[in-house]
Amino acid sequence: MLRFLVRRFLGAVITLLIISAITFMLFYAVPRDPARMACGKICTPETLALIKHNTGMDESVPLQYWHWLTGIFLGRDYPGFGNCDAPCLGYSFINREPVLSTVLDRFPTTFSLALGAAVVFLVFGIGAGMLAAVKQGKPLDKIASGASLVASSMQIYFVGTLAMFLFVYQWHIMSQPSYTPFSENPGAWFGGLLLPWLVLALIFTANYTRMTRSQLVETLNEDFVRTARAKGLSRRTVFFRFAWRGAMGPIVTIFGIDLGVLLGGAMITEKTFSIQGLGMLAVKSVTTNDLPMLLGVMVLTASFVVVANIVVDACYALIDPRIRLA
Repeated sequence: MLRFLVRRFLGAVITLLIISAITFMLFYAVPRDPARMACGKICTPETLALIKHNTGMDESVPLQYWHWLTGIFLGRDYPGFGNCDAPCLGYSFINREPVLSTVLDRFPTTFSLALGAAVVFLVFGIGAGMLAAVKQGKPLDKIASGASLVASSMQIYFVGTLAMFLFVYQWHIMSQPSYTPFSENPGAWFGGLLLPWLVLALIFTANYTRMTRSQLVETLNEDFVRTARAKGLSRRTVFFRFAWRGAMGPIVTIFGIDLGVLLGGAMITEKTFSIQGLGMLAVKSVTTNDLPMLLGVMVLTASFVVVANIVVDACYALIDPRIRLA
């Protein structure tokens, strides 16, 4: 297990280096002049030269990337901003604050949104999929399958807007979506995120319902499940100890990817409910051409996905005894 984790960690580091290099080149090499984008509409040659010097963009693109990369581990000095302690992701073009501090300030909001939605769609999605698999071909199975198809075809911006109108403004049975730190007021934290949780989890619930049902139906027809039945084990034991455990692999894989993406920012959900998380930060960075901030969010999102995949691979040994990690 230790050797496996070491190999996966080294592979993750290489993957993140490649992703950061490609992303950096796309942001800083493809645009005609990133410094001019940061300069604004009224930009004199003197101002443009000063911005390039202050942000380090008066160097070649490969050298800029090297300095940005070393700044993550060693820190970096910016002529126009001062010293940036490690880990340093640069300074924002807009608010002139360290990128990392802004990202860390927004992360608890996105983490709360992703965590609550994950609990909802795992409980309801997997639960509905299990019932549909057990009642295969019966009315409950058809209802669950049909509802999942309808829910998966919906869009968050439509469902979110409709839910806001009905539950918040029309019927007044839910609070206005907002984020309050859990440590300050747990009740306000729960009430402000409940509606975004439900809307965000709607499409995921439909996907997990279909996935769980298909995996369980396939696993229930496997030879090892039939053997367990032939030995006289109870239906509950056969289902949870053999069939369910054998069907968890693909579900855990997809959940790791989904959770990593959600932690990187649920952009449409945050935009729909005006929640100031990483998703909204990325959208704002695009509209304001704040390349350092956008680069920081992208690298952080990639890190979440890579780490989630490592955790999923490590969990396989606990889920499926047929898998051996050398």
